[in-house]
Amino acid sequence: MGLTYVDLKLSSISNGKPAYVVKCLVDTGATDLIVPAKMLKKIGVLPIGTRRYELADGRKKDYRYGLAKIELKGEVTAGRVIFGPNAAEPLLGVTVLESAGFVVDPRNHTLKKIPAIALK
Repeated sequence: MGLTYVDLKLSSISNGKPAYVVKCLVDTGATDLIVPAKMLKKIGVLPIGTRRYELADGRKKDYRYGLAKIELKGEVTAGRVIFGPNAAEPLLGVTVLESAGFVVDPRNHTLKKIPAIALK
């Protein structure tokens, strides 16, 4: 199985600063979106809270998070974005992926549009 990358367009939901396009590794083992803090600050995303996350190696770490407008393959959603370390690789977790209406096609290393999002 290979890696899947996608381009996201992030912008603040509270100001008119220009958006930032970021290439993210799709990580179906992750929940939220993590982006280097310096990029979020640049577009005006403000921290609104702190949450504890479990890392891939089992360690637990507290990260600040904010809310951002997220555009993925023409679909727009909004969600929690973690202020990651400035050297962190941006990771796209399943919460944003699914709220934008996509799943991973592991065979082709692409995203596949969900025909309908369940409300039940």
